[in-house]
Order: sequence, then structure tokens, then C-alpha cells
Amino acid sequence: MPKKSTSPTKPTTTPANIKPNIRQYSSQVVDGDERAPSRSMLRAVGFEDADFKKPQIGIASTWSMVTPCNMHIDRLADDAAAGANAANGKAVIFNTITISDGISMGTEGMKYSLVSREVIADSIETVAGCEGFDALVAIGGCDKNMPGCMMGLARLNRPSVFVYGGTIMPGCHKDTKTDVVSVFEAVGAQAQNKISRKELIQIEKTAIPGPGSCGGMYTANTMASAIEAMGMSLPGSSAQAAISADKTKDCIEAGKAAMALLKANIRPSDIMTKKAFENAITMIIALGGSTNAVLHLLAMASSIGVKLKLDDFTRIGKKVPVLADLRPSGKAMMSELIEIGGIQPLMKMLLDAGMLHGDCLTVTGKTLSQNLAKVKPYPKTQDIVHALNNPIKKDSHLVILKGNLAPEGSVAKISGKEGLLFKGTARIFSSEEQALKSILDGTVIKGDVIVVRYEGPVGGPGMREMLSPTAAIMGKGLGKDVAFLTDGRFSGGSHGFVVGHVTPEAAVGGPIGLLKDGDKITIDAAKREINVNISDAEMEKRRQKWKAPKPKYTRGVLAKYARLVSSASLGAVTDLPE
Repeated sequence: MPKKSTSPTKPTTTPANIKPNIRQYSSQVVDGDERAPSRSMLRAVGFEDADFKKPQIGIASTWSMVTPCNMHIDRLADDAAAGANAANGKAVIFNTITISDGISMGTEGMKYSLVSREVIADSIETVAGCEGFDALVAIGGCDKNMPGCMMGLARLNRPSVFVYGGTIMPGCHKDTKTDVVSVFEAVGAQAQNKISRKELIQIEKTAIPGPGSCGGMYTANTMASAIEAMGMSLPGSSAQAAISADKTKDCIEAGKAAMALLKANIRPSDIMTKKAFENAITMIIALGGSTNAVLHLLAMASSIGVKLKLDDFTRIGKKVPVLADLRPSGKAMMSELIEIGGIQPLMKMLLDAGMLHGDCLTVTGKTLSQNLAKVKPYPKTQDIVHALNNPIKKDSHLVILKGNLAPEGSVAKISGKEGLLFKGTARIFSSEEQALKSILDGTVIKGDVIVVRYEGPVGGPGMREMLSPTAAIMGKGLGKDVAFLTDGRFSGGSHGFVVGHVTPEAAVGGPIGLLKDGDKITIDAAKREINVNISDAEMEKRRQKWKAPKPKYTRGVLAKYARLVSSASLGAVTDLPE
């Protein structure tokens, strides 16, 4: 008998001559005369006599009209349900929430963004645990609902498949492809009088043409690629347009795959191993992906009981180069990567070079090596993905920095275009809004290290992303001239000399909360260090005078989150074991 699904440990293997109980959970809900009331209620939602003998496949949909990333997922959920039903399961669609980072960015509402990841994981666990689903398909299409889905699936540890909702197609302005980051950067350009307000509005109106997640290698596409590399999505799922025949097929096949996994008793704990997480990290680096992947992979690993640490990103990052020339630091959009074959040829390239663990099990029931065996290389004429002997950067762009400013670590995004060393003068802000105003009005100047603190998981609360100020910096042409340091996060669309996830955060007494205007800060990506030029004695003197700020919220979800959340260095999760 497998271990209970709430345990993150690997279930006991079912002997080959004994069929697994594929109705382990649904049978508890619908079998027997005493369950007649349950069956009666299920008949009202469409169950027929035969359905009560089928395993139930929960389809977790993140459909919502609050964002283009998820506006089409109701149709994808129907496709996944059709696939599960065709494989002789009984699909049950249910919803969880999503929020929009792109819409709430730069506002107080953005504090709910990372919190939503925990709410999504909690809700999937809650519904599936309550209703007795035997297997699951989860469909996510925006930054936080993707890791949120994965955390929920990991906690339940029932046969599961993740489906990416797909990427948006690019907009167009003056024959140039655009996306949401183009709009954020246009705000900075307009403030610098580089473009007119009329042109800003034109970019605003054309950048987002329809459904799908943001079009560069931002957080959504980064996480989709990581999840596929981990083996929890079907091959190709991460590199498909939101509205496409490929995505429809992906969903139908995911429903069928959930049934196949159920019959084979293959669960997330069989797939989401330490080596699988290492594969995900390798892909994120090769693609030049988002800093948010560090936070989310730590959280996903915690949910499945895998010991993943910041040091693992450093260890792998020393060996893996950046190969994909993708936005925001590069030139190409996800739609262009799809045109040349997506991430599968890159995975094959890395596998052949010994950089991926080919023996990892995947949701196909096959190993990664088996899935990639017949994958063809990229066209010779493409210039988006570089060869291993001609990398964009010879090692990782995700650099874990430690020092007297970040004893527990911080995450920098160093593409190489910014340089590897920055020395500057601290300019302190206690909120993102203050920083953005000072960037736009010219207060921030060349040589500044912008420090935005009290924006961490506890201090925010919620660890806001800083796309508005970083995009304003790029729009004003200061990308190489200033650095940005925060205990908050950065959007996958952020680029420049940026360092986030500084731990311990200011709100719990971390050194970033002890900085003063004028302090000299050194960010050394080559040495992986971040330090302020003050003595230990001076740091301790400031610490003695420091007082914890009063909580910004005392009731509601933000208050609960602030009381429960762990350090960003541990994934900012709310369910760490005692």
C-alpha cells in the first residue's frame, strides 16, 4: 500500500503482479450505501452510474479574466478533461485563483502576488484532499500560479501532470516586436523625453494582443521550462503558443497521461527528485531565466521534501553557460524560440554534453533520455540558441551573493552586459514607490546603489517585484550606471545590475535595514560577494539602535502570511516543518 499522499516521501512501489488501487481516494467518497448522499450530489454535477466506478481526475484550472495570461485556460481545462475522460477516467474541473503581476506592479496590491502562490497551493491541496481525486492535471499560465500549482501537486503526491497555458504572441510598434516590458520601459523613456506621451499610448495599446503569458524569458516561461525539464510536463509543453493546435493537443494528452501515471503508480515524488531539480536549474541558466526561479524552485523542493539550497545554484552555475539570446537581456521572444523548436533541442544538447541527468523519470513514464532520443537539433540558420563552444556567458547569470550585507545570501541577475563589478553609494528608500519617484524625477544619478528595503516576505509583507523602477532605470538609459539592491524581488522582465532576495531581510533585523545614505557598497559578481564598507563594530552599533517596525497589516491574508512566512533563502514558504 502506498504511503499517504500528504507525505512528500516516495511511495512504496507496488509489486509487478499486483495492480495499484487506481481509486484509492475516490472510492472513499462514493463507494457503499452509506455514500449515497455523496453520489446524489455528484449526479447533480453530471455523474452517471458508470462514472462512480472510474477514478476521478481533478483538473485544476487557473482560469480568470483578471489577466491575459489566464483568460483562455477554461478552454484548456475542458481539453484536459476530455483527455482524461477518453482514457476512462472521470474528470472534475475546479478553479483556483490567479492575480496579475503585470497589472498590480508598482502598487500596494503587488504585495499579494507572492502570497497568491501559497493560496493557490493551499487551495489545490484543499479541494483535491477533500473531494478524493485520484490523480490531477494542473494548468497554470502566470508567474505565481505555476509554482503554486506545483507545490499543491507535490504536497498531495498523487499522480499528476502540469500543463503550461502557453505564451502570448508579440505586439508590434514601428515594426518592432513588443511586450509588457516594452510598456514599462516606455514609461521611463517618456519621463526622459525620449518619446512623446502619444507614442507611449501607442505602445500601450499594441503590446498585448491577446491571451498568453508574457512573451520573453520572464518568470512564466522560465518556470514552464523548468517544470518541463524537471519532468512534470509533457515534452514540448513549455514552448507552445497559448492559442494553438499544439496547446490543445498538449492538454488532451495531459489528461490521458494522468490516467497512465495513475495505473503505473507514478507520483510526483518519483519525478521531483534532487537530480530533477538540478535539471531544472541547468535549463534555467542555459535559457537566461528569471531570478524568481530561485525562490520558486526552493519552495517546490520544500513541498516535496527535497533538500535544495542556494549553494546548489552556485555549484551548478559554475558549470552551465547561458546559451539562449532571449528577452529581457537578449533579443528574441518566446514565440521565436517556439519557431525553431522550443527547448527540446537545447535539452538534447545539454544532455549530450553531460549537463543533464538523463535517467530521471518523467510524466511520460519514460526517462528524460528516452524522451529526447529522437529530438532533432535546431536549424543551422538560427541564431537564438548558441552552441556550447560559443556561449553568451560561460557561467550562470543567476549569481548567489553573500557578504556582510547578505549573510544568508541574495540573488543577482548578471547577464555580463552590465559588467561584473559595481561600486557605488547607497541611496536608501523604504518602499518601491519612493524609489520609482526618485528615478523618474532625476534624483537618482550615476554611481548610486538604489536600496529598497522593508519589501521582503515579512516586511512588505509579500516581497513585491520591482519591475517599475528597474524598467524606469533602463528607459532613462541608466542601466549600466546604477545598481539596485532590495530584500524584495525582481520581475523576470527586469534587467540591469540588480540584486534581490537579500537575506536576512530588513524587517527581521538584517544588515540591509542598517544601511545609511552615503554608505559605500561593492557588488562583486566574480567573487560572489556583496559588502558595505563599514566595520563590524559600526554594524553592531547600528544594530543596537535598530527597532523592528510595527506590522503594516494586523488582520487578513497579508498579516497571516507575515506571521508564517520563512526567509527568502528558504523559498519564502508558509508550511515549513517544525
